Amino acid sequence: MLKLLPVKELNYAIEKVSPLSEESKKIFLSSWKQWQVPKDHLLLRENNVSDYIYFIKKGIARIYYFKNGKEITEWIAMDGTFFLSIISFFQRVPSKLIIHTIEPSEVYGIPHDDLMRLADTHHDIEKWLRKTVTSSLIISQYRMDSIQFETAQQRYNKLMERTPAIIQRVPLAYIASFLGITQETLSRIRAYK
Repeated sequence: MLKLLPVKELNYAIEKVSPLSEESKKIFLSSWKQWQVPKDHLLLRENNVSDYIYFIKKGIARIYYFKNGKEITEWIAMDGTFFLSIISFFQRVPSKLIIHTIEPSEVYGIPHDDLMRLADTHHDIEKWLRKTVTSSLIISQYRMDSIQFETAQQRYNKLMERTPAIIQRVPLAYIASFLGITQETLSRIRAYK
């Protein structure tokens, strides 16, 4: 069900990225749409153009793609985070990524065209967008560095430090894929603890 009401969690998350003037905040928050979606809801289908930057107030969304017939988890967005298919959203091309919820979720999204229009007319919203994209790129680089330079054990330990609740809320197959390891390796690491 679509709603048009902003909430304090979204406002807090926006302000945490980059503060907005009261005028910008009012117009920016009013541009976000809100959905209550069930488990296994597709927010973005493969080969569709991504029209939203999302914020998940409560719940979990998984971003994944297919490679050689296998699902590869690229990202797991949990309570209070922004997420998107960055190439599709900005280049307006069909996405190779799929985004779906893995538990019932409350999700917000700002449409591409609205965000671009607001960024063109409000410097502080443009700054928020730049910081959001920069943060996304930095997180992606950290993830790639982690897969290239850290052991499976180190990657698992870091994940548990940052988001310990992930083990109770996300299927182990998705966590293993996200860590770039097999489910058997993940089971051995967990048993070793």
